[in-house]
Amino acid sequence: MTQDSAGRLNHEELGRELRQWVAEKIGAFARPEEIRFSEGLPKTRSGKIMRRLLRELVTSHTVTGDVTTLEDMNVVTKLAAQHDED
Repeated sequence: MTQDSAGRLNHEELGRELRQWVAEKIGAFARPEEIRFSEGLPKTRSGKIMRRLLRELVTSHTVTGDVTTLEDMNVVTKLAAQHDED
């Protein structure tokens, strides 16, 4: 893995390495099309990852479902903004 001059990971190269690792260890059929890096994931107050919200962001680019148990709405906002940049 390479780092830039500020010591941050090169996400593009790391994504390629991870995709290649999955193809070698599991098989090409399991290789993800895309890998996204994030500082956080949407979680409930008890710490469970809300995969449903991640699916909504990927498929409809928005969250319309119930978010009353969400620990921090800012995480979803950041993920949506990151998705809009791409």
